[in-house]
Amino acid sequence: MTSLTTKYIEIQGVEQTFKTKKGAFCALKSINLTVAKGEFVALIGHSGCGKSTLLNLIAGLTTPTQGSLICANREIAGPGPERAVVFQNHSLLPWLTCFENVYLAVERVFSATESKAQLKARTDAVLSMVGLTAAAQKRPGEISGGMKQRVGIARALSMEPKVLLLDEPFGALDALTRAKLQDELLGIVHKTQSTVVMVTHDVEEAVLLSDRIVMMTNGPSATIGEILGIDLPRPRNRVELAESTQYLGYRKAVIDFLYTRQAHVEKLSA
Repeated sequence: MTSLTTKYIEIQGVEQTFKTKKGAFCALKSINLTVAKGEFVALIGHSGCGKSTLLNLIAGLTTPTQGSLICANREIAGPGPERAVVFQNHSLLPWLTCFENVYLAVERVFSATESKAQLKARTDAVLSMVGLTAAAQKRPGEISGGMKQRVGIARALSMEPKVLLLDEPFGALDALTRAKLQDELLGIVHKTQSTVVMVTHDVEEAVLLSDRIVMMTNGPSATIGEILGIDLPRPRNRVELAESTQYLGYRKAVIDFLYTRQAHVEKLSA
């Protein structure tokens, strides 16, 4: 498992309250978390537990009501290329090719220091990394949902971010495509040694990919209920892990938290 001695992302006493027509709504309360450099952390919990809200705070897309967030010893005060986000909705520009969608990000980050030939080479390299060389000149409307998500991941990786933030990037895909992209993500993260924070609803996905799983309590005023360390050797093979008693034990621990100790709010109100 990844060493947890280096504090790379620090979340200290974070709270997030939104103004609504019915008054103040506290989404997150008393969030304290550190993420080590090169660590893969999954955020899991029921809908409305503030997973995406916390990810948006790390991305700098929103500002906390209280507390502070630090990345690489710098306060997170807004978005930046060192923290790249991949959403469930790939957000590709439909009139541009796969290559052009990625090139836009590359150009924005590196145009001041690299030539056009270098920018093109960088774009080609990251498309190759996600297996999209053959589809580089196709537009989003001409490729599958899984391929669109690969373009989104390629675009994020092309900026060479210090932190990769994933908001359920495989949630809308069929099971087989999701499994294939999970396996590819394992390989990419192993190669790039990226620091990753991922929001997911999928227990198997969280156990397969993560070094630690951060389990959130139900909202409102959601907080961290428990953190589970995943001590499984890397690289990981899903077929081998399917029969691993250790893997099954981690899976059971997450399911127990979600469906026993944090029974879904809809069931509680029934």
